[in-house]
Amino acid sequence: MPFVSIDRNELRRFAAGVFAATGSAREEAETVANHLVEANLRGHDSHGVGQIPMYVEDRLAGELHPNRHVELIRDDGPFGVFDGGMGYGHVLAREATEWGIARAQAAGVSLIALRRSYHLARLGAYAEMAAATSLVAILFVNVLAGRQKVAPFGGADGRLQTNPIAIAIPGSGDRLPVVLDFATSRVALGKVRVAYNERRPVKPGTLVDQAGMPSIDPAVMFAKPFGSLLPFGEHKGYGLGLMCELLAGALIGGPANDRSALARNGVVNNLFGIIVDPTRFGDLATFQAQVDAIVAHMKASPPANPDEPVLVAGEPEARARALRLTTGVPVDGTSWREIVAAAEKVAAAVDCRVCSTS
Repeated sequence: MPFVSIDRNELRRFAAGVFAATGSAREEAETVANHLVEANLRGHDSHGVGQIPMYVEDRLAGELHPNRHVELIRDDGPFGVFDGGMGYGHVLAREATEWGIARAQAAGVSLIALRRSYHLARLGAYAEMAAATSLVAILFVNVLAGRQKVAPFGGADGRLQTNPIAIAIPGSGDRLPVVLDFATSRVALGKVRVAYNERRPVKPGTLVDQAGMPSIDPAVMFAKPFGSLLPFGEHKGYGLGLMCELLAGALIGGPANDRSALARNGVVNNLFGIIVDPTRFGDLATFQAQVDAIVAHMKASPPANPDEPVLVAGEPEARARALRLTTGVPVDGTSWREIVAAAEKVAAAVDCRVCSTS
């Protein structure tokens, strides 16, 4: 089955209908749908509507609980500790970030800890919330999802998960914020899933098979005997993934990936965030001018490939979004069949009026 191209508003409506059918109130269903479709628009299909089958499966298995809101269990100056009760991370992380923004605006800095959230999806979305209010955000997440899928540097089997990091620096005027958002594995697991569904290999250096040997076959992540993802940048990505585990897991008191985590089902995310008001260090205009100068200096580098100018973090997403607002959201045929099947499991009406093959 070829790709389908779907209008963003139709896709939001469809996704929201699926979540409503699994028990989410209208506002939550729309929040989750909007977050996923926005990830697709920005080119991160790994964190978009392709997650719907997993969400439905975990909801039916009782691992995901709709209509939960954060519980503030410690409010101590700049420190806010929240429990998510395994609700949708798209709602919980937004609420915790909103608290962090307000506290940073008042105190100059905030440190937020969100325990026991279901999948947060695109982490950069929450860092962007802070940047939109002229604040700097640094976010760390650890992931628990049963089988550990990322090998430590030098190891042959999984001991970590894809543990992402996001950092956002506010823009000035019409300039976009600088938003760094990446998994500490070579690629996010969702990108391997997309490759698997599209029946194409992944890049060398992404995976090892069950024997710890290099592989370009995405099937090693989805069929026994399982292989593992590799960390990006060898020991450097491994080190950052480990720090996510120690900060977003051990430090804040959330569950972490030790041997006991293998018995867990579903997806658990824990978030540790630092939000900073740059005006506590100096003048905002001066800071923004310096950021502009640094970005301009980077982009002035002659491109190694004339067809690929130098970009900074956040620009590839902005380009993808501008294109997909016009052309629609592409979804590979296998993923679309899986999404439709998940919707039918919960008796959600499948009425995509503008789906077309391409």
